[in-house]
Amino acid sequence: MTSQMTSQRYRLLTLLTCIGMFLVLIAGVLVTNTDSGRGCGSDWPLCHGRFVPAHTVESLVEYSHRMISGLVGLLVGATFLVTRFWKPAHRKENMLYAGGALLFTVMQAILGAMAVVWEQSSLVLALHFGISLFAFTCTWLLYTLAKRQAGENSGSVTGNAGLDKPLSSLPKALFRSVLAVLVYCYGVVYLGAYIRHTSSGGACDGWPLCNGDVVPELTGSTAVAFAHRIAALLLLVLVAILVGYVRKTAGKPSELASIANKALTLVILQVFSGGLLSLTLSNEDVYIFTGLLHTIIISALFSMLVLLTIRARQLSR
Repeated sequence: MTSQMTSQRYRLLTLLTCIGMFLVLIAGVLVTNTDSGRGCGSDWPLCHGRFVPAHTVESLVEYSHRMISGLVGLLVGATFLVTRFWKPAHRKENMLYAGGALLFTVMQAILGAMAVVWEQSSLVLALHFGISLFAFTCTWLLYTLAKRQAGENSGSVTGNAGLDKPLSSLPKALFRSVLAVLVYCYGVVYLGAYIRHTSSGGACDGWPLCNGDVVPELTGSTAVAFAHRIAALLLLVLVAILVGYVRKTAGKPSELASIANKALTLVILQVFSGGLLSLTLSNEDVYIFTGLLHTIIISALFSMLVLLTIRARQLSR
């Protein structure tokens, strides 16, 4: 199998793996948004003791999530084995992403099984989404790298295209700044997942105001929901400042500036998608789709910040 592997086939494999992990992420959000987490009772991997689940929405959604996760898990494992034995051009970096995808996929499966067999707290359930996000990001990074490698092999791109300054001119403070924003972004994501699992989003009625107030009464679920809004707004400010810093240090027409600009666009879209989510909480049918949109954007934003962090680290040595 690996003897017949080419850069183009490897890129296709990583693309399929990335798409598959994205579907796992989306399926997990559907389980949460439709309150289908207990759709198969406390049985795992069977559904109420059967291979074919009962024809209820909750059972079908939950079991579909398990089936997709299982198939994609095999695909992730195959991608890891190909990466391990084929030895692509930048094998160490490829192995880092392929190994990370496999590790987080296994962790996700174990945590998901534990959540079914033993009912978990909302704090643990929110962590499940965070792990899924890391798994998706690893597959996306692997595909991005494989795409770049395929281009290098065909002579269409260069390894550091778009960089106007020598690598030594990039301060390590840039990497630390990007890393700090990434860590903060993960905190915002975790808080959002916690709100979703505790159904606290409705505690802040309306948008951008919360219950008609600039600062509502900070008690119970309202305090949690309002804290997430403030955290998301602060993330927007931090990313905007980071973009200015990247442009100043790496140059406006640079690879890092391009990635940072995309991150800024995504965080702006994320803020407005959060507003749309808040305004559709009372409509369950529409809320499913606005919730998916919110998840898609935050997944893209987090992955873009991870890529920015990695490239800043590589270029500031």
